[in-house]
Amino acid sequence: MKILIIEDDLVIAESLQAELNKWHYEVDIARDFSAIMEEFEQSNPHLILLDIKLPSFNGFHWCQEIRRHSNVPIIFISSRTDNMDQIMAIQMGGDDFIEKPFDMSLTVAKIQALMRRTYNFTVDHNRLEVQNCQLLIDEAKVSYQGQSEKLSFTELQIMQSLFQNEGKYVSKTDLIEKCWESEHFIDDNTLAVNMTRIRKKLQNIGLPHFIETKKNVGYRVN
Repeated sequence: MKILIIEDDLVIAESLQAELNKWHYEVDIARDFSAIMEEFEQSNPHLILLDIKLPSFNGFHWCQEIRRHSNVPIIFISSRTDNMDQIMAIQMGGDDFIEKPFDMSLTVAKIQALMRRTYNFTVDHNRLEVQNCQLLIDEAKVSYQGQSEKLSFTELQIMQSLFQNEGKYVSKTDLIEKCWESEHFIDDNTLAVNMTRIRKKLQNIGLPHFIETKKNVGYRVN
């Protein structure tokens, strides 16, 4: 499995590379920060570690650019610990966030968990439907009355869980366990931010009230 590190501090990038090599990951380090898309296409990675503060354009910009072409898992790495940065990272299409200075063991654990969720992701059916809204799992998108929206991998997991439990509330804890495997690995805002993004996409295709929320119980589609 290949990882692309987009980090302008070479000491940090090479220390990450050395650690990940020990776990038998193939690791590329981006060198041209004005041509990140070319670096991405050349590397063709299974996962990206992306810093926020970069020369030319920041990590949020490059995450959006990558998301136009790929649903590859993206973990933001940053010394900026403001909650808004973490929220922005998820809103821009990131799957997780690691603060600097980071613990190597936690970093590797997050990478391994995200790799497992992404590349061992198997389902019995590629299409689920609730009230004429279709979840197209193999295409990672939601569709309704001829309109569709692409979903990130995390959004797809959330939607799959809701569709498979049609009419039943799915708790916050259950969704976190499905998407991130442990509550200790994510910020409290992460699920809420993903739900906001999903609702916006559903509204774009004519389903503004498709997901119901019940306080202290969970979410459902009905």
